[in-house]
Amino acid sequence: MRLKIIRVAIFGLFVLIALGLFYTQVIQGQYFARLSTNNRIRVVPVEGWRGQLKDHNGKVLADNRLSYDVMVTPQEIQSTALSSKDSSGLREEEGGESLFRFLGQVLAVDPKAVAQRYSRGKTAPFVPVVVAQDISKEQAIVIEENRYRFPSVLVQESYRRFYPLGENSAHLLGYVGKISTAQRELSDEYGYSMQSIVGHSGVEEYYDSYLRGEAGGVQIEVNSRGQQVRLLGFREAQKGQDITLTIDSDLQQDALELIAQRPGAVVVMDMDSGEVLGLVSSPGFDPNVFVGSRPPGEIGQLFSNPLAPVLNRTIQGAFPPGSVFKVVMAIAGLHTQKIIPDTTFICPGFYQLKRAVFRCTHVHGAQNLIGGLAHSCNVYFYNVGLRLGSETISRYARWMGLGEKTSIDLPYEEDGLIPGREQRALEGKGGWRAGDTLNMSIGQGEIQVTPLQLARLMATVARNGVIVQPHVIKAIGDTPVNQFSYERRVKIDETIFETVRQGLRAAVTDEAGTAHVTDIPGLFLAGKTGTAQTSGGKKTHAWFAGYAKGKNRNIAFCILLEHGGSSFNACLMARDLFSRMMAKNIL
Repeated sequence: MRLKIIRVAIFGLFVLIALGLFYTQVIQGQYFARLSTNNRIRVVPVEGWRGQLKDHNGKVLADNRLSYDVMVTPQEIQSTALSSKDSSGLREEEGGESLFRFLGQVLAVDPKAVAQRYSRGKTAPFVPVVVAQDISKEQAIVIEENRYRFPSVLVQESYRRFYPLGENSAHLLGYVGKISTAQRELSDEYGYSMQSIVGHSGVEEYYDSYLRGEAGGVQIEVNSRGQQVRLLGFREAQKGQDITLTIDSDLQQDALELIAQRPGAVVVMDMDSGEVLGLVSSPGFDPNVFVGSRPPGEIGQLFSNPLAPVLNRTIQGAFPPGSVFKVVMAIAGLHTQKIIPDTTFICPGFYQLKRAVFRCTHVHGAQNLIGGLAHSCNVYFYNVGLRLGSETISRYARWMGLGEKTSIDLPYEEDGLIPGREQRALEGKGGWRAGDTLNMSIGQGEIQVTPLQLARLMATVARNGVIVQPHVIKAIGDTPVNQFSYERRVKIDETIFETVRQGLRAAVTDEAGTAHVTDIPGLFLAGKTGTAQTSGGKKTHAWFAGYAKGKNRNIAFCILLEHGGSSFNACLMARDLFSRMMAKNIL
């Protein structure tokens, strides 16, 4: 009886085994076959070269250079692992110690550092680990000559981003580096990996999907222990697309030299097309610092510098515009018919509001609108501001494109700020007073604008209310980019803009005009100066914004010298810059 039970049990077990095999091999056969294939095949990715960045004349602004990286393949090394117990940092086994000692000698680094980098980077036996990057050609030759001694080591050709003009256009171009966690989470679906090199800031980031090359890879067959059996295939990486920008690198260099590391910004834009010819932020930085094996402290110094050299002041810096804002005041006053061109106010050098005294820069006497703009009379615009009221001023400022992004094709643009009575109440900052309106009338108080916004404002005035789209892209590969040809028009009568333009022109041609120093023979130039007060007892900001009509193109511009003192200093810089532009046939 017992024997019979044992036989039945054994038979039952065999039936279960047979059913299990049938289920595994027949029903689930395809599924496990796919798993087997996936476990057997490994792909080692190869990053593609980035496309070049060029200025509108074809001069290369961002390129790639050949680089050499040292790689070690774990499965081919006899002894590689670090010992957590050994204070030497290396396990005393033949092969690994001698290899790291050799590499340390050739690269002039501590062998322990090489071993530690290898240990941190090791992921699988067949995946090479990068232990040194961007070594010299001479070092690469020495290592290759010794490969017969160390078959696990490999010198891999790769590339590094290279910015041949250094600080020239640095804020505009941005820089490259390994992908951040946030970027990878957003870009997983586009094939980015933890080791992907991507753009950070500027054009490098905004147009990364075009510049980034198509990754290739090596397909390897491995055995059950993860060891390489054979090479199955190789897919060559593809270079990214070249991009041509609207920027003129000669203009960029001239602006850099003239601003001479003083904090500030320069914007020069073709006012007919919106193409940005010059976009300079100062102080600058060399984007090559972010590429290759530079000391980490060098990058840290850039971000800890109180002058914020990495900040792009042209689109990210928000400042009070000072008297440049009087252009908006003039447009609003004329359009609402609160004033006419001949409306006159007497300037005794100050405006008294109850017990408070609001100063003007000079005693201007009787001033009409043209004179008020040309001489930048505060008292004139104090009167205009009280007639308009704060909400009307805010509405026209936004109508003219202030307090909002220009939507230039660069990341991280700031909105700026146009304050108002309702906004202040919502923020719990108290009520709005007449004194606030007076400050607002001359571009002081809580108003914040970017230099690019003021350049666009001047283009709008010059073109009778047509607001152009600022952009820095000209072509991707051989294909011109025309998506920025869109324009919108402010519905204000052209005669109003003509009157304001007369005031801006008089600021240059009138001997008492605040921008008379920029009256350059052979150049039609009009503009508005601004000296904006700042808090904390610091020097004022110096502004000069306007437009110019030259032989080759018409431009709108804005120059800011942060804490640069009088607007006269900005005008001096503008005069020198435009003289250079004319000499080089840029203007």
